[in-house]
Formats: sequence, C-alpha cells, structure tokens
Amino acid sequence: MSEITPPNTAERDIWSVSRLNLEARGVLESSFPLIWLEGELSNLSRPASGHMYFSLKDSRAQVNAAMFRGNNRRLRFQPRNGQQVLVRARVTLYQPRGNFQLIVEHMEEAGEGALRRQFDALKAKLDGEGLFDPSRKRPLPPLPAQIGVITSASGAALRDILHVLARRCPQIPVLVYPAAVQGQDAPAQLRQALALANARAECDLLILARGGGSLEDLWSFNDEALARDVAASTLPVISAVGHEIDFSLTDFVADVRAPTPSAAAELAGPDMATREARLDVARRRLANAMQRQLQQQQGRLESLGRRVRDPRRQLEEMAQRLDDLERRARQRVTLAVQVLQQRLVQLQRRLTSQRPERRLTQASQRLAGLQRRLAGPVPRQLAHQRQFLGQLAQRLQTASPLATLDRGYSITFSADGQDQALRSVKNVEEGQALRTRLADGDILSRVERITPASDTD
Repeated sequence: MSEITPPNTAERDIWSVSRLNLEARGVLESSFPLIWLEGELSNLSRPASGHMYFSLKDSRAQVNAAMFRGNNRRLRFQPRNGQQVLVRARVTLYQPRGNFQLIVEHMEEAGEGALRRQFDALKAKLDGEGLFDPSRKRPLPPLPAQIGVITSASGAALRDILHVLARRCPQIPVLVYPAAVQGQDAPAQLRQALALANARAECDLLILARGGGSLEDLWSFNDEALARDVAASTLPVISAVGHEIDFSLTDFVADVRAPTPSAAAELAGPDMATREARLDVARRRLANAMQRQLQQQQGRLESLGRRVRDPRRQLEEMAQRLDDLERRARQRVTLAVQVLQQRLVQLQRRLTSQRPERRLTQASQRLAGLQRRLAGPVPRQLAHQRQFLGQLAQRLQTASPLATLDRGYSITFSADGQDQALRSVKNVEEGQALRTRLADGDILSRVERITPASDTD
C-alpha cells in the first residue's frame, strides 16, 4: 500500500479567518433583503455609547441584534426584556467575532405593527378618494369671533389650549365640546361633538385635540367614520393629535394640521398683543400722515389767500377791460361796414356793365355781322357740294353689282342663310341647295352635278 502524499503548500488555497468572515458577511447581506421580524426581547443592554444590544427569540431559537444610537432616538417606547416587538432589520455578520446578527433600523411594539398596517391601508384608501387633496382645504379665519375645542374636558391638551388662547387673545371666547379621546367609545363621542358643533354653528373654527401617546392610544383619531366627518365639516378644522412625530388620519383630512395642541391654539387665535402693537404703530403713522396733510393744505390755503386780491380792484379792472373790448368791437364793426359798402359799389358797377339790354344789343350786332358773312359763301359752297355728290353717285352706280345684274349677270349663294358669294366649285357639294340672285329676283335650286373648268375645256 503506497503512502498518500499531501499536496504542495503552494498549490493550496488557504483562507484566513478574516477572509472567511468577510466573504460570509457579503453572502449574507446580498442574500437577504430588508426583513421584518417579530420576537421577544432578551439580554437587553445599553452601554454608554448609546447603542442597544439584545437578542430576539421565539420558542425554538434566538438571534443576536444591534440597534445603533441614531435609530434609538426615534423609538416611541422604552424597550424591556420579555417585551414582544416587531423590527425591521438587515442580516449581517459581525466580522471580528464571526457572530451572525441583525442590524435593526426600526422597532415597534408587536401589537402596534398590526395597527400600523391597518393605518397605512386606511390612509391609502382615503387618499385615493381625494380626501387629502390640498385644493379642498379651507383657510382659517384671521380673527374668529369664537373658537370651538373638541377634546377631553379633563385632559392636558385642553389646559394647554386654554393657556395659549388666554395669553394670545383673551377677548375671544372659547367653547368646549367634551368627548372621550381614548377607548372604545371615543370615536362615537368625537363624531357626536363634531356634529353638534357644526349644527349649532356657534364657532368660526374647531380644534380637534389630544395629547401624546402610543399608536394604540391615538387610534380613536384613525377611525374612518370620524375622518370622513372631519373632511365633510362645514367649519374649518385644526387637527392637533399627539406630538410632532405623531400622525393620525384626522391630521390628513383636516384643513390644517398642528404638531401639538398648543401649536393649534397659536394657529387659531391671533396674537392680540402683537395686533394691538401693530394697530398702535398704524394709528401713529396715520396721525402723522394726517398732520402732514393738514399742514400741506394749510400752506396751500395761505398761498391761495395771498394770491386773492381786493374784489373792488378786480371789478375796476374788469370794467376797464369791458370798455376796451367795447371800443375794439365798435372799430371792427365800423371797418366791416366800410368793407361791405365798397364791395357793394363794385357789385353795382359790374351789374350796370352786365345789364340785359346792353348784352342784347351787342348780340344783335354780332348776329347781323355773321349773317352778312354767310350770305355769299354758303350758297356757293352748297352748289359745289351738290355737284360733287352727283359725280359720286354716278361712279357708285357704275361700280354697283346691281348694275352688273342688269346686264345679264347673276350671283350664287349657299341656301343655308349665309350671304357669302360662291367663288369656286370646290365650295359646293352635290345635292346642296343654292340661291341665285338676278336683277329682278332670286332662284332657289339644288346641285345635281359639278363640272370643274378643266372638264368643260
């Protein structure tokens, strides 16, 4: 039996522990997505660094977990051993010790997780119906006559609201509509208070408020029916439920969301002290402006007073000016009369020179002269024209086709109504109707045969 020799060290792929842990960490982190995990807290420790280390376990297994300080600050409760929690974590490996563990980014109580999922589903439903649309939000009245508050009559939220309103606007009355803000009957009481406030219409706006608490404590304000009533309210509604990090469905459907009840009171009630200070400034500015305006008007009045002269002196000047105007008017009238008289004389002279008797005499003399001039040349001209006309008539008679017809000749036309004389047998067809004009009438005939000149020769 031959001895098995180990491979050469240079041929082996030898990993270090660090490399193994690093590769394993990469495989874990790339293989698992961000997961939700439910389990019981155990081995909880909080070192001075502020980080939190613990184990999550169920009835058959456990896993180590770490939650760093930045995420711890967002916790809404105080974790303790034995508590059932729901975490969102990523799977990894602590490389220095090779420990499989979870890095937790978010933690909530296990019961709260179910409520959170129910809240998200209902929020998406109402948002899809348009109840969160900013266009339907109404502005708050700048100076309400009365403010309504819907909350517990014995809660800290009411005390905070009344304290802020008493400081900012003690003149504005506050009407409280008490209702339970936690428990099974709270949604119905809150809806009844809201309906009563809208029916009475005693207030200009409403504050729906509650102090801080867990998601389960605030769940009454996530009631679907209450959210729909808030959205349908005829009065503007400020929702102030919990602390700044808390959100409820009424926050989304209300006209305004306030982070705290005290902040809601500041939004609802104007700061009357500040307004009074602004009014005082405005009054002073108005008084100063009026004083300047009065001074300007007084100066203008004094200037006008200096410009106004003695009425008697004005009357004297006006009388003198009237006399001057009268004198100038008379001069113009006299000058106009003289011009008209001169024009009248000129027109009379022209009329005298253009009298009808004189013009008739001149016309008669001109007519007699023309008659004397016409007595000699006209008869001679007429005789000459008659002789010339006779010669033309004789020449016309000699050249007339009718005279040719008297000598035994004729003219042939087509019988189709045209007066164009036929000049060639080429323009005639056998059977064609012809019209022949003689000196004393026309003969209608029809062509039986055409004989060209060459045939007749």
